[in-house]
Amino acid sequence: MFRSGRFVADALGDVDDEQVQPNGVDLRLGAVFEQVEPGRVGTDGKTVGDRREVADDDGVYRLDPGGYVVAYADTVRIPEGHVGFLYPRSSLLRNSCMLDTAVWDAGYEGQGEGLLEAYHAVELEAGARVAQLVLAEAAHAGTYEGSYQGERLD
Repeated sequence: MFRSGRFVADALGDVDDEQVQPNGVDLRLGAVFEQVEPGRVGTDGKTVGDRREVADDDGVYRLDPGGYVVAYADTVRIPEGHVGFLYPRSSLLRNSCMLDTAVWDAGYEGQGEGLLEAYHAVELEAGARVAQLVLAEAAHAGTYEGSYQGERLD
């Protein structure tokens, strides 16, 4: 069963009322990056390729078609007994953009990232709501202890 937007907001903590939706919470754009060096995913581990932030003018990212890594401005906290799914807001889809994301396991805490596929030139403003986090109840043992735990929480 999916939880209410108010439940998700309470789990996250520091969100504005405008981010709370009936079935989830909108996450805001923190920054946009281009990957400039190869990464590697192997059986013996992973390496994330180097990135550089796409230049912005007054907090607006002007993107040509291509693939970008977006960092969310909001801290995500997935409570025990739940799993987090992130979906693009329809305003991205209506502007020829797709947001690819992965599952967030119970216990994850951090400011995650996603892959933005822009099929047409688009402008994205830092702080704009770009995705919606929903939580579903899940029967499982244990919580997330992986290498991305606490990412970007410095």
